[in-house]
Amino acid sequence: MGKWFKSGSPWIWMTGGAVSLSLIAVLGLLLLIAWRGLSFFWVGDVYQWELKDQHGKTSTLIGEIYDREDVPTERLESAGHKFKVHPGETVTRYLIKTGNRERVSLDFRWVLETDIVSRSTPKDIVVLERTKNGNFYGFPVAVVEDGKEIKNGDLRAKLDQLIERAVELSDEAHSLQKGEIGRINYDLETLRLKSRKYELEGKLTDAKKQEIADSREKLNLKYQELEKTFFKLRTKAGRDAVLVRDMTGEVLRLPMNTILDATYVNDMGFFAKLGHWFVGVGKFISSDPREANTEGGVFPAIFGTVFMVLLMAVIVTPFGVIAAIYLHEYAKKGPITRMIRIAVINLAGVPSIVYGVFGLGFFVYMVGGSIDQLFYPEALPSPTFGSPGVIWSALTLAILTLPVVIVSTEEGLSRIPSSVRQGSLALGATKAETLWRIVIPMASPAIMTGLILAVARAAGEVAPLMLVGVVKLAPTLPIDMNFPFVHLERKFMHLGFHIYDVGFQSPNVEAARPLVYATSFLLVSVIVALNLTAISVRNHLREKYRSLEH
Repeated sequence: MGKWFKSGSPWIWMTGGAVSLSLIAVLGLLLLIAWRGLSFFWVGDVYQWELKDQHGKTSTLIGEIYDREDVPTERLESAGHKFKVHPGETVTRYLIKTGNRERVSLDFRWVLETDIVSRSTPKDIVVLERTKNGNFYGFPVAVVEDGKEIKNGDLRAKLDQLIERAVELSDEAHSLQKGEIGRINYDLETLRLKSRKYELEGKLTDAKKQEIADSREKLNLKYQELEKTFFKLRTKAGRDAVLVRDMTGEVLRLPMNTILDATYVNDMGFFAKLGHWFVGVGKFISSDPREANTEGGVFPAIFGTVFMVLLMAVIVTPFGVIAAIYLHEYAKKGPITRMIRIAVINLAGVPSIVYGVFGLGFFVYMVGGSIDQLFYPEALPSPTFGSPGVIWSALTLAILTLPVVIVSTEEGLSRIPSSVRQGSLALGATKAETLWRIVIPMASPAIMTGLILAVARAAGEVAPLMLVGVVKLAPTLPIDMNFPFVHLERKFMHLGFHIYDVGFQSPNVEAARPLVYATSFLLVSVIVALNLTAISVRNHLREKYRSLEH
């Protein structure tokens, strides 16, 4: 036994066991997040309960079972609940998602099993996904098409047809508003700033005034025509309606332009639910958020996260590589160089929120404010670059991840044998040519390793972004069809901040909880995808320049 301990085998086994347990814990956490998030898009049965409370009052409840738990009977009795028949030590209670937000105060309601008289799953219950006020649960009574009430025939097919028509018209109106109308508004604002610039420069002549007025008049005429088309589309989309009987027995009229989808979940088989699950995941990835980010999708947050990380990578890589090459290849060994290395290492331990404060003060207020004074005085006092934006977020995270790239690149440079450099110099190459053609290609896998670590850290950062660019809801993406097409001064959405906002700032905690898991899993997936892309590039470079090592 003593020889076995002296051989070091126990420590090898302990290290291997610790690594294995860590991997199992990480995989288990990811599986839990994936299960809790992706199961949200699986449609469950919608039940109709007949209830009778402790006071003998009867009611009907329609909704989905969201959660269940066993509650000690003693706790319920101490809270004032009285049971006619003692149910035992515990009582099961269900958390029911009732929807119909405009009819009830809360989306969710707890129901004790002792209050349930009966429970059924009627096949004709419909779940209406809406643009606002959440889902609506009820029984369709009739549809209203162009003012005519239709009760007979295939009501489901007719409802789906009218919803599809309304969605197409609404999408067309939305595209018109974001596209041509948005471009006209952008052009009108450009004309206003142009006129203001001429005025500040003292060049606003009568001819230029007339030219700007003519351009503005043309744009206004075109805007009025598009506005008429827009309102016609909205009117057509809201022409039809559906009459639905809710759980109180009252028949309500719901306009078709507020409905996105109608699902008869109790009449769906496994494969139909599976198809609906894929559609739900696709909508979550590709659509915009709504209802204070508790419903809809996260596409702007995905786009903002990836765009900001790629912009950060483009900024940090050249600066990090140049700094590492200077420190390793050119800087003389001395106290100043040692101090710089120590400072670089210490920068990696600075809290990220400090970088956010620095980015806000230096980049946003100083650099951005100076840019506004020099190049955009006509827009003042409204800031252009002097307010948080995606460019300042990328620069802040570039500084935050710069030490990682420098250290990783230096380690790669130190692994290159000095004989390779000396051989290149002996053949007549200059030091710059040796660096460009020999040293940097051989160190490129290490550079990519640093970039992978930088992307992994930057993609998950939230605290500094809250100060330098990220917002709860961005009306427009940083890229659009308006010149100059890429707008680095705009604010953006981020998956990490979206998780924080939905999880801790949402007015509807129960409805937001599954979206937190779904968005967390999506953020991990985005980071893994970015890292896998960088790893594949690193492996390709490693194989490409492997011959130089020999």
